[in-house]
Amino acid sequence: MAQQSVARKLEKEKHPESENKSRRKLQIVLPWIGGIAFTFFIALLGVGLSQLWGFDRVGPLASAIIIAIVCRQIWEYPEQIRPGIEFSAKKLLRFAIILYGLKLNINVIFNQGMPLLIRGIGTIVFVLVVMMLIAKWLKADFALSLLLAVGTAVCGAAAIAAVSPIVKSKEEDTAIGVGIIALGGTVFALLYTVIRPVLPISDSAYGIWAGVSLHEIAHVALAAAPGGEDALAIALLAKLGRVLLLIPLCFILVYWMNKRDVAKTGKTKVGFPWFLLGFIFMSLLGSYVFGEYIDVPTSVMEGVSSLSTFILTMAMVGLGLNVSFQAIRTKASRPLIAMLIVSVLLTGLSYFTL
Repeated sequence: MAQQSVARKLEKEKHPESENKSRRKLQIVLPWIGGIAFTFFIALLGVGLSQLWGFDRVGPLASAIIIAIVCRQIWEYPEQIRPGIEFSAKKLLRFAIILYGLKLNINVIFNQGMPLLIRGIGTIVFVLVVMMLIAKWLKADFALSLLLAVGTAVCGAAAIAAVSPIVKSKEEDTAIGVGIIALGGTVFALLYTVIRPVLPISDSAYGIWAGVSLHEIAHVALAAAPGGEDALAIALLAKLGRVLLLIPLCFILVYWMNKRDVAKTGKTKVGFPWFLLGFIFMSLLGSYVFGEYIDVPTSVMEGVSSLSTFILTMAMVGLGLNVSFQAIRTKASRPLIAMLIVSVLLTGLSYFTL
């Protein structure tokens, strides 16, 4: 044993540079892994919290963000693990959006949902224009108002996550936007279920109303379920049409941001959103390959869907860990008011145009 110990010491003395390199690698990798593990743990807590009464209406994303924000205020996480937290907030966010593409069945939308797709275009144009006008009138924070407008118009948290890198929003703005959309959308979805019995419309019309006006897919499913299977099916079809429109909307925002940057600085600063190509590829894969040429078990697809939601939850944790209550108080109130006004207007307009 003594001879082996001496031999190891001699080996280290011969190769001190390799020993230092290994140590430096560990110093880089361990904080990175620690940060990812930290967001993973809080995401698990968020999923667990979302199983409790009340929080089950809000969902895992908002639940995890609430935990992350509260954690950030009462306990400063070790600065050494920041690289892993930033990896979750940025890289995992894009990966989750790519996987999210599997939830979009383009074939079904083009074959059955073209009229609903047109209504979806109207929803997006109305919300973006009116929301930004109201935000300007209220002198609300522009960046957060834009994120909330996109989330309200398209598909909630996923839309905010997709456009935030394009519009170069701050991480705290993205997290606040996702939290507001999740909570606000839940309130509206519950209101829909309450007033459904007194509405003089058919189940299919009710489904269309929910699908073209509510914020997230989960909110649409929550509101449409009391209307029966037909209402739920057509509501989800209408909602998926809006999700499809996220693709052209992102490219329009890229063009607009670059044009604005050129006008200000003479240079383009927004890179091409390559993760959107992954989103499109996964959508095409799920729409035209899986089920048509490759038989993928439903359990596998559901597993991938759950995985994408959990990864997105980890990303939301990473964003939430950079939010302060001071930022929420100073920045969120006016954009929140603008979003509520637009949501009420959208609810009324979409109902009376059924």
